[in-house]
Amino acid sequence: MSRVTPAVRSLLRQPYASQWRKTPVLRSSQAWTKPAYQPIRCLATPAAMPKASKENIGVYCNPAHDLWVKESGPSMNEVKSGEALKEGEVTIAIKSTGICGSDIHFWRHGRIGPMVVEHDHILGHESAGEIIAVHPSVKNFSVGDRVAVEPSSICNECEPCLTGRYNGCLEMRFMSTPPVDGLLRRYVNHSAIWCHKIGDMSYEDGAMLEPLSVSLAGMHRAQIALGDPVLICGAGPIGLMTLLCCAAAGAEPIVITDIDQARLDVAKEICPRVKTYKVEPGVSMEDAGAAMSKLAGGSLTTALECSGVESSIAAAIYSVKFGGKVFVIGVGKPDIQIPFMRLSTQEIDLQFQYRYANTWPRAIRLVQSGVIDMKRLVTHRFDLEDAVSAFETSAGSAKTGAIKVLIQNP
Repeated sequence: MSRVTPAVRSLLRQPYASQWRKTPVLRSSQAWTKPAYQPIRCLATPAAMPKASKENIGVYCNPAHDLWVKESGPSMNEVKSGEALKEGEVTIAIKSTGICGSDIHFWRHGRIGPMVVEHDHILGHESAGEIIAVHPSVKNFSVGDRVAVEPSSICNECEPCLTGRYNGCLEMRFMSTPPVDGLLRRYVNHSAIWCHKIGDMSYEDGAMLEPLSVSLAGMHRAQIALGDPVLICGAGPIGLMTLLCCAAAGAEPIVITDIDQARLDVAKEICPRVKTYKVEPGVSMEDAGAAMSKLAGGSLTTALECSGVESSIAAAIYSVKFGGKVFVIGVGKPDIQIPFMRLSTQEIDLQFQYRYANTWPRAIRLVQSGVIDMKRLVTHRFDLEDAVSAFETSAGSAKTGAIKVLIQNP
C-alpha cells in the first residue's frame, strides 16, 4: 500500500503551484530518502499575484549613441507568473533611479576605458523600489519590502571576494556596465543578497544610497578623520556628496573647487563653513594648487579628487603639503599626465578608487538617522517614459543647473 511521507507532504503544502517531474511513488516497505523530484517552476498563487499593471520598459543606448525607451524584460506576464525568477532572486518594481555620469558616458561616448557598449544596452544603476515577487528559496525578504538595489553580482570565489573587497571581483557583473543591462526599467529580477531594506526611507533617498556609497568608500580608504584639512575637487553629485560626508566626519577646514559658480553656491548652501574656489581658465596647475592650499591655511593633508579631470588631479597634487595624499574618486580618461616629480619629491601618495564594497548598511544608517541629508542634491525629476529628456537635462547641466536627475516610476 502506498503512502505519502511527512517530508513529501510538507513540500506539497508550499504556497506555490509547482510542476513536478514524474518519479515512482514510494512504498511503505521502502526507506525514505530525499525525493529525486524537485520543483522546475514556481508560480505565484492568485492571492499573491505581483502588482504589475504595465508592460516593462527600459532606457537603452547603443554604439551609435542613440538613446530611447522601449519594451524590456522581464515581461509583464513573466513578472506576474514568477516563471523568470531564478533561485535566490526577487522581482523589484523600480520606483526611483538616479542618472550617473557613467550613464552619460556610455550614451555619448560609448565606453569608459575597457568597458564598451557593443549592442543595445540598458542604463542605470542607482535605484530603489518595492519587492513584488519572491522566489521560494528567499527567506529574508517579503512582498512589499522597500529596498535599495546594490547593482553587483560577484563570484564569491576569487581573492578580492574572499578578502571582503568584492568591488575587485574578477568575475564582477555590475549592472549598467556593458554587457550587463542596468536598472532603468519598471521591473527587474535581482539577487536578494544585493537588496538592502530601507524601511520608510523615501525611494529617492534609496536611489541616492549608491552615490553616497561611492563617497563613503572614498572617505574610508582616504582615512578622513575629525579635524583633518580636506580639499574636494569638483562640486558635481559625487563632490557634493563627499562634502556632506566630510562635514559629518568633522573635517576642518574643507575647501571645494569647481568651474561652475552655481555648484559652488550649492556647496555653500549645504555646508556653510566650506571654503569655495572657482577654477578660472588659463590659471596654471601650480598656481591653482597654491591658491587652494592658501584657502585652507597652507595645511592641506588630503585632497579628494571627484572629477577625474587631468588638470584637476594635477592641481590637487600641487595643493597638498609634504607627505600628503591625493585620493582620486572621479573617473577620467584612460591615460593622463601627472606631475611625477612633485609627487616624488614631496612624498605625496596618489591613490585611486573603484566603486565600493560593504558600504550600504552604513549609508542607510547615516540617512535614516539624519546625519546625511541628500535632498538638496536632487534638482530634477522625470517619469520613466520621459527618460530621454531626463538624460538631456543631466548632460546639459551647465545650462539646466542639474545636479542629480532622478527618473521615477510611481
